[in-house]
Amino acid sequence: MHTPLKYLQHYPIALQDKIRQLHSQNQLGDYLAQRYPQGHAIQTDKALYQYSNEIKQAFLRNAPLLDKVYYDSRLSIAHHALGLNTAISRVQGGKLKAKKEIRISALFKEAPADFLRMIVVHELAHLKERHHDKAFYQLCQHMAPDYHQLEFDCRVYLTWKNC
Repeated sequence: MHTPLKYLQHYPIALQDKIRQLHSQNQLGDYLAQRYPQGHAIQTDKALYQYSNEIKQAFLRNAPLLDKVYYDSRLSIAHHALGLNTAISRVQGGKLKAKKEIRISALFKEAPADFLRMIVVHELAHLKERHHDKAFYQLCQHMAPDYHQLEFDCRVYLTWKNC
C-alpha cells in the first residue's frame, strides 16, 4: 500500500510513485531547486498588486479592475486555499460598489517565481471564469502556456514543504 500524497491524489499512480521515491530519498528539494532555481523579489503587498496588474493588463484588459491584491498569512493549504478571488459589495451613497480583491497565501513569498505566477494567473482567471471548467483552464493556459506543469510542480512543492 502506498502512502497517500495529499496534493497529488488525482495524478497517475506511476507519477505519484516517482515523487514518493524522490521524497523518500530526500531528493525532492533538489529536484525542485533544479527545475525552479529562480526566486522572486515580490515581498510586499504593493509589489504583488503591481505584479498582478501587469499580468492582468497583458491578458485581461477588459476584466474588472483590481481594487486590492495582497499576501494573506491566514490562507493555507489546510483551508484548501492558496489564493482567493473575492468581490466585496458595499453600499456607497445610493450605489452598490463591488470591490475585486485577490488574496495570495503568504507561502508564495518564499516559493519559486514560477509558482507565484501560476497562482496569480489562476486567481486572475477567476475575474472572467468563476468555475474550474474547461474555459477556465484554457484561460489559465493562455496566460501561462505551461500552467498545468506549474500546477503539478507546485503540488510537488507543497508535498515537499509538507504544508
